[in-house]
Amino acid sequence: MSGFVLTPWVWLVAAAILAGLEIVTPGAFMIWLAGASVVSALIGALFAPAWETQLMLFVVLAVVSVICGRLWVGRRPPVTHEPGLNRRSDRMVGAVVVVVDAISGGAGRVQVGDSPWPCTGPDLPVGAKARVVRVEGTTLVVDQAVSASG
Repeated sequence: MSGFVLTPWVWLVAAAILAGLEIVTPGAFMIWLAGASVVSALIGALFAPAWETQLMLFVVLAVVSVICGRLWVGRRPPVTHEPGLNRRSDRMVGAVVVVVDAISGGAGRVQVGDSPWPCTGPDLPVGAKARVVRVEGTTLVVDQAVSASG
């Protein structure tokens, strides 16, 4: 294969294909390979190394870019305007709920949305309102809600 040539255009087409694959596949992986292809195209255009050298350079750049990319992406917390988005229990703290199974002896059940949850707290009759003060596993810890009259 003495006539085989890797031009910068080959690397740019590879970068475009890899970037396109990033769009249709999840995982933020192909974009780093696309970046390595772009850098390989630049080096190929500036220095015109042999195709073997270009391939080795691409492999090294690909490994380095994937490792650096994973470290960079892994350090950033997800950006959201709802900090409790995937932590339903955190979102329940402070909610006013209705007792559906009387809390007696410190244990009962309260209604949260469309499902009853086990709870612990002061003795309260069915229909009483309680406020969630914290969550312990799948059990809500409640306290008597302050009534509107006082």
